[in-house]
Amino acid sequence: MKNDETTGSSDATSSDELKARNQLTGPQFFSMTISMVLTAYGFAAFALNGAVAIFFLFIAGILWFVPVTRTAGEMASIDGWERGGVFTWTKATLGDLPGWASIFYQWIHITVGINTMMYFAIGCLSISVGFPFMNDNPVMRFFFQMLILWSLIVIQQRGTKTTGKIAQWCFLLGVALPTIFLLLVFIIYLAKGNKMLITINWHTIFPKNYQFATLVGLVPFVLAFAGADGSATHVKDLKNPRVYPKAMMLLAIIAIATDIIGSLSIAGTIPVDKIQLSTGVVYAYGYIVAKLGFSAAMVQVTQTILGVLFAIGILGIISGWVVGPNAGMHEAALQGYMPKIFTKTNRWGIETNLMILQGIVVSLMGAYLTFGAGGTSSNVSFRTAMGLTVAIYMVMYMTMFVGYLVLQFKHNDIHRVFLAGRTHIMRILIGISGFLLSLLSFIVTFFAPTGYTVAQGHTYTKMLLVAFTIVLVIPFIMYAFRKKWAKEVGFSIEDAKEDRKRLLAPGKPSDDDAKVATEED
Repeated sequence: MKNDETTGSSDATSSDELKARNQLTGPQFFSMTISMVLTAYGFAAFALNGAVAIFFLFIAGILWFVPVTRTAGEMASIDGWERGGVFTWTKATLGDLPGWASIFYQWIHITVGINTMMYFAIGCLSISVGFPFMNDNPVMRFFFQMLILWSLIVIQQRGTKTTGKIAQWCFLLGVALPTIFLLLVFIIYLAKGNKMLITINWHTIFPKNYQFATLVGLVPFVLAFAGADGSATHVKDLKNPRVYPKAMMLLAIIAIATDIIGSLSIAGTIPVDKIQLSTGVVYAYGYIVAKLGFSAAMVQVTQTILGVLFAIGILGIISGWVVGPNAGMHEAALQGYMPKIFTKTNRWGIETNLMILQGIVVSLMGAYLTFGAGGTSSNVSFRTAMGLTVAIYMVMYMTMFVGYLVLQFKHNDIHRVFLAGRTHIMRILIGISGFLLSLLSFIVTFFAPTGYTVAQGHTYTKMLLVAFTIVLVIPFIMYAFRKKWAKEVGFSIEDAKEDRKRLLAPGKPSDDDAKVATEED
């Protein structure tokens, strides 16, 4: 079957057929988005902070996550801005290089984040099947990482709608069901008179000090809420795009509530020195069921079932991230920011070559993180992967929020369906809040977590700095080849300047839509 030179789509597949095949219902879009954000693998990391987890969750959820979802919703609702996600948003407001750098950082951060997710999935499965070597042996752990990664890349080749269905079922089975069960058994655990291992009151919720070594505990909480912007590239695939802001607000509420339940359940039942980041949430179920008086066999059955379910949930999260950022990168490739080979898609409209590139980068990152921390199953690899993911992603978010503030100050006359806040001042405050929390998260990421030995702290910082520095400069090096690559794909940079003017063209005054936005919220 002959492929088109630019897109690689089958001649027999019309654009209307592709659109219908990739069209998402509201529930499918919500499942894809929430599967990219609601991360049960972070519960154990939250629990290490004890009652302070509540403070960090509200800081990350209200002062950071809400600004992210609302600013992304506003920018995605602007005419012509629905394609390309953060690439289009920052390119229009800040220029070509910031636009390219932002989508690159969004895309490459998940090459680290996917490894974090796979660590958790493998840890869960190792408990479920009774084969600890899957998680303890670095060679075997890396083998299973590759098996998970490349299997999902193959599965994702049949369109966005397929991904939406996978995410929907994986979320229900691997996130919603285990979380509801955790809440029920934890309530029974407390009702039977068992005491929590932590004290929750006004004094214990707040950190005892605000030094960087303490604030580094914010990192996993910010990471838990990161990712909602990744699905914004698929707003165009929604049957009714106006459900986007509603879905984002519902997501914020569910994410905060779920993370509080998960973190307190683990912190309240497992001694802090026994919490393992990649397996802690599974053992939490075992501890609670054992405390309820069930037999050792029942404890094992519970851990086995929940381990499998959590692994399924993580597969749904990874499948969403394998697809999400690639749509924005494909848009960038069509404009000459990458070699021509990455402009092609398969017959279902999926960016196959970009996915393969993503898989290669994930594999290299996985090898670096798995073996670079000494090849052990300690928390260092997991926490370094988490820290690197946050550091890279925060650079993108800071760029996105600066672009949003430029939009508010210089281009407030652009028409958009949805507004992040009722008034112009409120929207500016939302943008500033998001930027400041992103900056704080970025800074504290480079400080080793409390409780690490000197050697572990040095390993963490060294691995983080080396990997981050390499990633930071890559988009600037690639940008030097843009004229050559743009010529290869037939994209006129001069036309791009006109296109940017079109994206910034004023329309109906944005404040006129405030009533519409308010009613839809």
